[in-house]
Amino acid sequence: MSQPSSRRRFLKNAAVTSVALATASRAQGGPVRHSSADILTGAGEYQYRVKHHYVQLPSEYTWQTTHNVAVDAQNRIYVIHEGREELKEHPSIFVFDEQGKFIRAFGSQYQGGGHGLEVRREGSEEFLYVSAYQQVKAFAKLTLDGKEVWTKRAPEESKIYNSEEYTAPKKVWGRDRFMPTNFAFLPGGGFLLADGYGAFHIHRYDDNGKWLGSFGGAGEGSGKFNTPHGLWIDDRDAANPKIVVTDRAHNTLQIFDLSGKYLETISGFGLPANIDCQKDLLLVPELGARVSLLDRGYKVLTQLGGDVERVRDTKGVREDEKMWLDGKFVHPHDACFDRNGDILVAEWVRTGRVTKLERVV
Repeated sequence: MSQPSSRRRFLKNAAVTSVALATASRAQGGPVRHSSADILTGAGEYQYRVKHHYVQLPSEYTWQTTHNVAVDAQNRIYVIHEGREELKEHPSIFVFDEQGKFIRAFGSQYQGGGHGLEVRREGSEEFLYVSAYQQVKAFAKLTLDGKEVWTKRAPEESKIYNSEEYTAPKKVWGRDRFMPTNFAFLPGGGFLLADGYGAFHIHRYDDNGKWLGSFGGAGEGSGKFNTPHGLWIDDRDAANPKIVVTDRAHNTLQIFDLSGKYLETISGFGLPANIDCQKDLLLVPELGARVSLLDRGYKVLTQLGGDVERVRDTKGVREDEKMWLDGKFVHPHDACFDRNGDILVAEWVRTGRVTKLERVV
């Protein structure tokens, strides 16, 4: 069954320390800054220490709207930002060690359209899967140091798209355009790709990027979408894995079996943007200023860094870092678990931000 949310449940589950200080500062109209103090978010056994700006770029680079974050087997952190199309030599992908120290950068070909990013192990190697929208309109498989294995455009076999999308795409939006956003990796091999801003289809590919089919499309729910932005494979029940899709503009998750058959809808989210899964927990970053943790039944266990009402009702928060509150999120666009069970959150904010949430044991 769907699990409706409410403001009451949100306020009960979302707990952040230094509440009195935050309340006083909001009354005065200013931001809260606790740079040297522990800030906790969450509730019960799911409490996390908040470390904003966990990764820092060297001076020659600047963040240009962070989008997605992923980790590899060595717990190295990969971040993609959208970038600006006119800055053609500036990289779009950045790599950091487990402590947040910069290692390298690459991916200037995605400037202006950088979006989705995942790490996948294939045999003894790991690879990056990258999706890009806007004027780029492509998805790719790269080595971890940025060398291209293959790059693909819209699947012509699908017969869904305007002919321009297959060979010479332009920066044009629409339901007949290809705007890939995120990946999910199938347990039997191959992967799914969400066309979250274009035709609203979920495409299925084999391991070599060969198109096999699709499901979804634009509609009002129950297997149709309005911005299917993110997706993942919920394998917590290994005998019965499911596809979870964030139907962002409908504020829901839609659940499918591995064949793409619609099963159910889970409501009560605030612009859910993507999915990750580790052990018993499902992780849902919501552009509506919070991150949710769900149990096996898709019930919310706790919500992290919630600042829903203030961000919703205040103009200019995304553009003005002085308006951000420590311990609170603005627009979580992606989140993933690292190898230690901590959480990394990338936010859709103009000057970029990646936050680490360290599990309090």
